[in-house]
Amino acid sequence: MPDPTPPSPSTGADVPRTLPLGARTLGTVADTTSQVVIVRGTTTGSNAATIQFYERVGADWVPRATWQGHVGKRGWSTHHVEGDLRTPVGTFGLTDAGGRKADPGSKLPYDQSTAFTPPAPQAGFGDSTADAFDYVIAVNYNRAAGRTPLDFTRPLGAVRGGGIWLHVDHGGPTHGCVSVPRAAMRYLLLHLSPQARPVVVMGAAAQLSR
Repeated sequence: MPDPTPPSPSTGADVPRTLPLGARTLGTVADTTSQVVIVRGTTTGSNAATIQFYERVGADWVPRATWQGHVGKRGWSTHHVEGDLRTPVGTFGLTDAGGRKADPGSKLPYDQSTAFTPPAPQAGFGDSTADAFDYVIAVNYNRAAGRTPLDFTRPLGAVRGGGIWLHVDHGGPTHGCVSVPRAAMRYLLLHLSPQARPVVVMGAAAQLSR
């Protein structure tokens, strides 16, 4: 009797698609989270970044959108302090939004206020910053979740900085925030849902690959 035909090699089609992160970084994303924004810099000193939005569908993480943007002028920091012009590395919740413009239909709580005062133009920080805070999403680094992005509560102390937001890009680096195209901000406001417990995972490529 002839030997049975061996099974075909696996194509990998049954392997769930995961996030493009290293094992340790992936472990910081809770099982209860089903929306993730990844902000990836090329090097620790680079202020250019690629921003990707993923949603979990069943067991798969599905890429939904990709944009180019900017982070702190001096790149990234694993120990952010006030005024260092670096963006903190880590995984942080996204629970609160706001801006100078009217709510475009945000699923996150949205605080419209003229108190979102854009930074004064400075050499080396791109074009006019006048529209930078038209829309913002607070990154839950050293802040109290569930409050307006304008709230200045700093659980780690003022020395560790704060006020880290996703906001409208102005063509250059930031003081520590993440800037994305205007259309991307509106997209995220319309899609990020509290029920999905969204987070942002941020850092240079080498840091996120760990």
